[in-house]
Amino acid sequence: MDYEHLRNKLVEDYSDLSGRLQQITRYAMTHPNDMALETIAVLAKRTEVPPSSLIRFAKSFGFSGFSEMQKVFQQGLLGRMSEYQKRVQNLNLEISQKEDEIQSNLGYFVQGGIQALQSLRKTVKDEDIEKAASIMIESDVVHIAAQRRSFPIGTYLTYALSHLGVPNMLLDSVGGMFPEQGKNIRKGDVLLAISFSPYAHEVLKLAGNVKEQGIPVIVISDSILNPLGLFSDVCMEVEETEIFGFRGVILSALMCLSLSLVVELGSQMEKQKKEVE
Repeated sequence: MDYEHLRNKLVEDYSDLSGRLQQITRYAMTHPNDMALETIAVLAKRTEVPPSSLIRFAKSFGFSGFSEMQKVFQQGLLGRMSEYQKRVQNLNLEISQKEDEIQSNLGYFVQGGIQALQSLRKTVKDEDIEKAASIMIESDVVHIAAQRRSFPIGTYLTYALSHLGVPNMLLDSVGGMFPEQGKNIRKGDVLLAISFSPYAHEVLKLAGNVKEQGIPVIVISDSILNPLGLFSDVCMEVEETEIFGFRGVILSALMCLSLSLVVELGSQMEKQKKEVE
């Protein structure tokens, strides 16, 4: 079993796992490098489970023990390192050719934006965008929940959906009214929730409440198995890219994803219109 296969299995089998094994799975999905490099004792402490649970976790996915599973995480890490080394080589070449530009603040953030966009193509599938658009087109109102650094994307989506004639509502939390705004979500609507670690508590709570009511939830976040992703009908994963502690470069990837979603929605609306005619 290779790393990508294991990662898919973690997602597919998640709901069938016990509480402790789900806890380990969430950690494994968000900290794959730790799973590759740390000892079982350290991982047990970080996941807040006994070491025996990590062994049971590995065996539940067909491995003889944790060390065998860890080798798969190590192979995944080596693959990512190899890819990263290629990027470093390209960056070094760029530095040698345009040293002043690449060493400026702008140069570093441009490079971070490029990395975020390259990662986006690998983590988001076309069928995820198509499914999200399909859910939105069938809904009465699209409610958009986006706090903190996700907020600019929420405002753009409100603007774009309005131009498409799609009824929508941005939960902007003006005056601390976020909980009251969330109460306007009804059967037949859809919640589009956008949040990244550390996840906005208000958005997490709202997504859970909405899911309990049987209302569809579309999520854009940094992991399929984060607390928000677990409430989703479709989750589009956008990996964080950090430059000197600043994580805002993810906005370039988020805007690209938002544009793709809006265009797909418009395309489905046009197709639906022609079928009616």
